[in-house]
Amino acid sequence: MKNFWDRRKVLVTGAAGFVGSHLIEQLLERGAVVTAVDNLSNGCIENLSAVGKKINFIKGDLKDFDFCLKVSKGQSCVMNLTSMVAGISFNKMHPGTMFWNNAIVCLNMLEAARQSNVGRFQVASSACVYPRFCTIPTPEEEGFKGLPEPTNYGYGWAKRTAEVQANAYSKEFKMKISIVRPYNCYGPRDHFDPQKSHVIPALIKRVFDGEDPLRVWGDGEQSRAFIYVEDLARGMMEAIEKYPVADPINLGTKEEIKIKDLIKMILDISDRHPQVVFDTSKPSGQPRRNCDTKKAIEKVDFEAKINLIEGLKRTILWYKQKGAASRY
Repeated sequence: MKNFWDRRKVLVTGAAGFVGSHLIEQLLERGAVVTAVDNLSNGCIENLSAVGKKINFIKGDLKDFDFCLKVSKGQSCVMNLTSMVAGISFNKMHPGTMFWNNAIVCLNMLEAARQSNVGRFQVASSACVYPRFCTIPTPEEEGFKGLPEPTNYGYGWAKRTAEVQANAYSKEFKMKISIVRPYNCYGPRDHFDPQKSHVIPALIKRVFDGEDPLRVWGDGEQSRAFIYVEDLARGMMEAIEKYPVADPINLGTKEEIKIKDLIKMILDISDRHPQVVFDTSKPSGQPRRNCDTKKAIEKVDFEAKINLIEGLKRTILWYKQKGAASRY
């Protein structure tokens, strides 16, 4: 059976980031020729240390359209992972910043790919497009129902904008475009910086920093379904290969867990025993978040393989060995 990725020229933006670095490793394993782009404001060049000699790395800013054109030339696929990410507090206080920084890079990159006749393009959208009170598990059809979750308002609208652009370009220019909506992702090389981190890396860092009591935003009853980063990278590759249609696909798991139970799991694996205090004066974010995975199974034959407890063990082990000593 022919390997779709063998010798295929692939541009990955946001390459030195958490997900981008794992995606590049899997692309190389499948024989792709990878060009990696990052401005290193969110990403870390250390994330690419294992593959540095196997890729063409270019530092630059995707808010510069001429730069986007330059790096798109000659590419067969573009997988656009560049994004500005942050936690609930930053997202809530800076919706305009989150919207502009995330919208502009996708607007630029997709237009540059069009002008450069790139064969396939992937929009990395987000579960943040969904409204606060959506059906659980959430089907893709609800991506433009109501307003995005308020604590991710600017980011959610930026990702909706990217999806609209993808759909319009597919219709007018007949481009082959894949749209994926990743759910809560975690794993080694995640953002552990408190200003950028999401719930799992934030909790791991605070546990190993010895915080006691461990104060957690919300009442702990909010629930999430977390996908391990290696599964997500594989799902992204499956989507652009098998379903390059401007029709969004959720990438997540069926394993939903309440935050209070997640904390207990992390503490048990870490063998730490602080007092846990829930601060109900702080926002909890979306009450529930879990996706319907039927389309991913039907269209691209994708299902997550690594369960939460195994993924947490791998992430915590990595943090103990490397993460705690890094710039995070």
